[in-house]
Amino acid sequence: MSSLLREEMQRVLFRPSKQSLVEYIEIEEPTHGRHFLCVSVAKKKLVQLCIVRCQISQTALKSGSKGSHTERSSIQECYRKAEVWSLQDLTLVDGRDADVDDPCFLLHFDKVRTVTAVSCSAKYSFVRALFALSEQHCQKPLNLRNFDWAYITPTAFYSNRGDCVVLTQICFYALNLVCLSMCPVPLDA
Repeated sequence: MSSLLREEMQRVLFRPSKQSLVEYIEIEEPTHGRHFLCVSVAKKKLVQLCIVRCQISQTALKSGSKGSHTERSSIQECYRKAEVWSLQDLTLVDGRDADVDDPCFLLHFDKVRTVTAVSCSAKYSFVRALFALSEQHCQKPLNLRNFDWAYITPTAFYSNRGDCVVLTQICFYALNLVCLSMCPVPLDA
């Protein structure tokens, strides 16, 4: 489902403007419809962030033979960029609290934009992409605050494709806890 969504957004929104969709996450917004926070790269290496709003519209299509006047409904998704920023203008990404599983984070441009991802892993996935794109295309490190750096920066075990590695690290920690809990503890009498 997500690869179909990515392809559809790429085809409808980004390809006509000669951009490539790099990463997107679904976010929660107060207005009706689905919303996505996207990051794309243009041919001139300009990196843009945008909020994409997905509205579902129903259209009636006439079908059948000449004598028949039956109509069937077709549900179409309409994607529209609601807000657009340049990665160069992003001065700070604030995770609010690194010790709490909070899907909310703040993007500091001229104004501060609050973003609520659908999950904390989506938030970290998006920030990892921003971090890599900033170093690659802007030649400067992204200013991050209140994030767990173990899930942001690449290490020998983690090679910039985060979610699977994050899950592996969590499983490794859980396995260590299980092993430690099974160790006999000597009781002094």
